[in-house]
Amino acid sequence: MLGTILAALIGGTIIGLLAKLVAPGDRDNIPLWLTIICGIGGAFLGSYAYAALFDCSDMTNCTKGIDWWRHLWQVGAAVILVMIASAVTGRRRS
Repeated sequence: MLGTILAALIGGTIIGLLAKLVAPGDRDNIPLWLTIICGIGGAFLGSYAYAALFDCSDMTNCTKGIDWWRHLWQVGAAVILVMIASAVTGRRRS
């Protein structure tokens, strides 16, 4: 249980920071905790979308070893969440 929570926090942080880096425009106006939440949400949503679109039950359509395509889907979902979070709750700079 603790390992799962730790993996979600570490993975969410990495995916959230990658999403903030890839997102178009100035996305540095949301706090780090919200970036981590977007990363965790992107990991779950990206994994779900990838599994729904590509049947990996027989492992012929999936990569062996590290599933880089799934990670790209996770980062893509996190980019969308970072953009939404930035538009809704972003701090305005003057």
